Amino acid sequence: MKSKKKSPTRILKAVLVNAELIITSLIVLIPVIWIVMSSFHKGTGLTGSSLIPKHLTLQNYVRLFQETDYMIWFRNSLSIAVLNAVVSVILILITAWVVSRFQFKGRKSGLMAMLILSMFPSFLSMTAIYTLFITFGLNKSPLSLVLVYSAGAIPYNVWLVKGYLDGVPTSLDEAAYIDGSSKINTFLKIIIPMAKPIIVYCAVAQFMAPWMDYILPNLLFTGTNTKTIAVGLYAMITGNENSYFTTFAAGAVLIAIPITILYLLFQKYLVEGIAAGANKG
Repeated sequence: MKSKKKSPTRILKAVLVNAELIITSLIVLIPVIWIVMSSFHKGTGLTGSSLIPKHLTLQNYVRLFQETDYMIWFRNSLSIAVLNAVVSVILILITAWVVSRFQFKGRKSGLMAMLILSMFPSFLSMTAIYTLFITFGLNKSPLSLVLVYSAGAIPYNVWLVKGYLDGVPTSLDEAAYIDGSSKINTFLKIIIPMAKPIIVYCAVAQFMAPWMDYILPNLLFTGTNTKTIAVGLYAMITGNENSYFTTFAAGAVLIAIPITILYLLFQKYLVEGIAAGANKG
């Protein structure tokens, strides 16, 4: 049996698709490789035009731990990230379950209000947040940022999780009620196990938020002991006397490790969660 020859159009399409993928990969990988290699570069300046420095050293990592408060910044960010992931997931999951499974007055208007609120970026409310933090003395502890992050995560994520829960058959709930299960027990024993992918997605997304955010921590906290990683590292490359770019690169490499591990561990759930939540919403 003769093999079918590929048409020139299909060959051209395959070449263009692969070329696009290669170019996109290079655009993503080159900055990553550059920042990693810069962290092993001698001196405080960047590697310049050379992607790989001639002499590699671990001095930037040593300087990061010995001459800066990196461990304090890391501990603050890690504490905020973990607590924010837990609190946000609890609030999002309970709210999404209520609006997905129960009919009550104001349900539609509440969902519409959350949809509208999700369209506005958080920095629009910075003046109000700053005033509240100063008034109640919340600017003394970085953990108070969890209040802002968890509240801001509700509007968008509730819609996403609701879309996922709407795809879970209500017959499972009804069968559990017939067997004598309470609503809370049904939520804990049936809904949560079946919603694992979307829960993991929300948890990882909310864990990442404090690592990436610079604006709110910089606005609300000024002391060294209250800085997060983003604020502390940015201070290394601003000002006339604080141009420690290679130390900054070393810190950037270290903070990327937890996020990379999370993505590798939960990649399957992340893809399933975001795809199912978007399709069933």
